[in-house]
Amino acid sequence: MSAPSPEVLSKRDALLDQLRAAGRLVVAFSGGVDSSYLAWAAREALGDACLAITAVSPSYPLSHRRMAEQVAANFAIPHRFVETREMEREEYRANAPDRCYHCKSELFERLEGVLEEFDFDAIAYGINTDDKGDFRPGHRAAAEHRVLSPFLDAGLSKAEIRALSREVGLPTADLPASACLSSRLPYGTEVTPERLAQVEEGEERLRRLGFRQVRLRHHGDLARVEVAPEELERAFDPEMAAKIAAAIKPLGFRWVSLDLEGYRMGSLNEVLFIRNDD
Repeated sequence: MSAPSPEVLSKRDALLDQLRAAGRLVVAFSGGVDSSYLAWAAREALGDACLAITAVSPSYPLSHRRMAEQVAANFAIPHRFVETREMEREEYRANAPDRCYHCKSELFERLEGVLEEFDFDAIAYGINTDDKGDFRPGHRAAAEHRVLSPFLDAGLSKAEIRALSREVGLPTADLPASACLSSRLPYGTEVTPERLAQVEEGEERLRRLGFRQVRLRHHGDLARVEVAPEELERAFDPEMAAKIAAAIKPLGFRWVSLDLEGYRMGSLNEVLFIRNDD
């Protein structure tokens, strides 16, 4: 794979300059592509004057926490876990379109507690320029809590963050896109630990069958499986389709379907933009 372009390296330098100017920094660190590079960059810019914080809750898969631990250990990033309690918030469990606002509000309030306890100066999180094109109520929570968004300020996209991650050897560089488990439940379906556990285990079973990019959308008795478009042909092979059904049904689903359009980011947000022209 090619090295980052001079333009991307210039953005990286701007990012590091911003982080140095931020002072002692708390980084929201999920273990995904964006937050892992942000944690690495904060460590590069600030040394031990940064602290990466990973939330622990039913909303986030165990695999994410394990990746966060691995990245922090391998790159000497100061790291802590903090329990978040978004499940105790009625507005979060109700799963309206602003669910992410309530989740991020909980996270940033917890991080503010860390900031005050350990005398840090600011909080940062890893939203990038690509994220501006989707429905992101969590960004409103970030603005309300004065959370820094260094990738937006530096103009870095997801592809550029992946390229920079490869350059420094982060194991997250080529991870599939990820999001909290609640994003698999259609709006209006109550978020419960039981449903999140079904989703987490179902997606893990799909990965064991060899699929790389997966989503299990929870529609009550129906599990709607999304795989990457390039993996659809394999998924629709009758033998593999039977294996998928056999893996998912025991989790408590009566029916299992394969989405003909395959995986696409924010597919459950599509209902928010349907127009009625009559």
